[in-house]
Amino acid sequence: MKISCIIVEDEPLAAERLQNYVKKLPFLHLSGTFDNALDALVFLKSQSVDLLFLDINLGDFSGIRLLETANLKSRVILTTAYHEYAIKGFDLKVSDYLLKPFTFERFVQAVERVQEYFTKQEPPQPIKFIFVKTEYRLEKIMFDELLFIEGKGDYRQIHTKTRKIMTLQTFTDFEQDIPPAIVCRVHKSYMVAIDKIDSIEKDRIRIQNTLIPISDSYRQGFYELIHQSIK
Repeated sequence: MKISCIIVEDEPLAAERLQNYVKKLPFLHLSGTFDNALDALVFLKSQSVDLLFLDINLGDFSGIRLLETANLKSRVILTTAYHEYAIKGFDLKVSDYLLKPFTFERFVQAVERVQEYFTKQEPPQPIKFIFVKTEYRLEKIMFDELLFIEGKGDYRQIHTKTRKIMTLQTFTDFEQDIPPAIVCRVHKSYMVAIDKIDSIEKDRIRIQNTLIPISDSYRQGFYELIHQSIK
């Protein structure tokens, strides 16, 4: 993800150095640079950013005062030449404290801490595919292409919209690897993709031109899943 940021720094050389550091990291987007906290505060009232690089000594309205008075939702990395503010900074729950002059490596370390924070806030992306062993290779099967899986002796035949794939992987393997809301076991010889079912009648499932039986062993679990999708 892109992390939007601003720099609040009244020393021109320090601000320029930070700008150069930011440009080196492609996941950072610099939204503005300010030489005082008041201008930065006005900007933040109209536009939110993910991260502030905030100097402490900024004249009458300091970086610490900005943190104490503004309701900031952004992560903050303090930048200062004075180590005595470190405890105060962490009391204000800043992400990191960079003591000038700091190296690019130390800058990256601080930014990666912020990046890790945002990564943890993102919901995990659902798995959309599996890899299946067939012959001497692994075949990628997209869930949105999968129709049903059929048992054929020691093999399982995977039916998709465009192809059929034979594998020695078991139904148990598929039940462990594919979420039950996507593919459901309905018979000792069949698993079906729930979203590909065209109709259900007399304990038979129609998927395109194929009729698949629902056995007694799997009937209750299958219909419970179907009823959940109706609600």
